Amino acid sequence: MGIRMRHALAATAVLAMLLVLPACSGQQGFHIKNLAKSDIDFVSDAGYRRSDALLRELAEKLYKRNPRELAKWPGASRDERIQQLFGREGRLEFAALGGKSGTEAMELAFSEDFGGDRVFALMAGLTDMIRWAYGYQAEFFMFDALDSQKLYNSARNLEIVAWRLTHKRDSSQQLFLLTNSRGDEPRNLSYERLFGELVAIQDFMSDVVARKRDRVINKVAINLASYAFLPL
Repeated sequence: MGIRMRHALAATAVLAMLLVLPACSGQQGFHIKNLAKSDIDFVSDAGYRRSDALLRELAEKLYKRNPRELAKWPGASRDERIQQLFGREGRLEFAALGGKSGTEAMELAFSEDFGGDRVFALMAGLTDMIRWAYGYQAEFFMFDALDSQKLYNSARNLEIVAWRLTHKRDSSQQLFLLTNSRGDEPRNLSYERLFGELVAIQDFMSDVVARKRDRVINKVAINLASYAFLPL
């Protein structure tokens, strides 16, 4: 089954989840700030929170699968590195990555010239990109306006990352980061599930915002094997 088909199937579950979550939020008690929220704001909140949770899970799995990357930071624990990534809101820029963020940080993870922590570079870039797609906001209100094209572009970049993780190799023909199982290991599709849900959320949000604001999304047919990341 191709990556696009898997992501399309994941979209069905994501759609149901994001539609149910806003309704469930009313069971947690009344908050005065919710008076300034429209239905799409509640869905945006749910989409952002779910994406953040998936990114945290991905970071944990990548560090467990690639302990050599964590070892590049003597004395640092996995929890400490994840706290660096998710412990604060807003833009993610780190001196260890030369101040690079978004797709530039993601590129470091697949560069032979980069000798640092590839998991950290990839996750810093991915997390910053998703935050960028949501306008660097963690909560949304009536007069906030998301950009459907940014959400769409981030979904395509997620697909490119998923492909690179399983196909892009260094000059020694070694994968830059290990994810899914190798030939002698039990089959593991958990990484595909994570990326599938992340892509589905971004695509769903992109369509919702485009319809709400009567915008046309410039949809690009990407070649996963050779296409560069879409610009942020």
